[in-house]
Amino acid sequence: MGSFQSLPDDHQYRTLSQKTGFSLEQIAILHNRFKQLSQNEETLWRDDLKTIQDLESNPIRSQIIEAFFDSRNFQKDGVGSVEEIGFEEFLTVMSYFRAPPQNITVEQREEMRRAKLRFLFNMHDTDNDGTITLEEYRHVVEELLSRSGALGRETAKGIADAAMLEVASISVGPMAPDEFYEGITFEHFLKILNGVEIEMRMHIHFLNMDATVLCK
Repeated sequence: MGSFQSLPDDHQYRTLSQKTGFSLEQIAILHNRFKQLSQNEETLWRDDLKTIQDLESNPIRSQIIEAFFDSRNFQKDGVGSVEEIGFEEFLTVMSYFRAPPQNITVEQREEMRRAKLRFLFNMHDTDNDGTITLEEYRHVVEELLSRSGALGRETAKGIADAAMLEVASISVGPMAPDEFYEGITFEHFLKILNGVEIEMRMHIHFLNMDATVLCK
């Protein structure tokens, strides 16, 4: 985790621009926000992100914060999580929320889409075993529904279970009564979200900045 100077034309900024797709100006803006959150320290901790007011009412607040410390999101073949991150890791995670540029090939667009979906998959695969289990899926749905106040937790649990059965039917087709659906693999995840323009919907607003502006 290296340190970074404030000048946007710094060689390290240029390297990060090539890696993440952000312009030097965008990286400078994000670096300033990083310094605000870290109180001018070189690394960010979970508690730093917990101070973001826009995240307080978000039903998947914990998953969003944890995504920044999940080594799968910024290290090749990463396993587990880290306690703190530097600016490069922070910027790499932020890059998943960039809209795809207009002048890219079909192959590049598909690669970007797959990376975004892998990021979302990792967010819900909380035990890092390569599968989103019923329990993990149920937890996300329960949080989304029960935190809204419209439904009780038991009702939310029932909806989550029914949703998981529907996911199973899409992923693997009809199952025998004695079969057990182990959970959603990444390939199943891709199949479920086939046709959904997720690359245009993944925007981030909780850092007091609009990523749709950063991605132009």
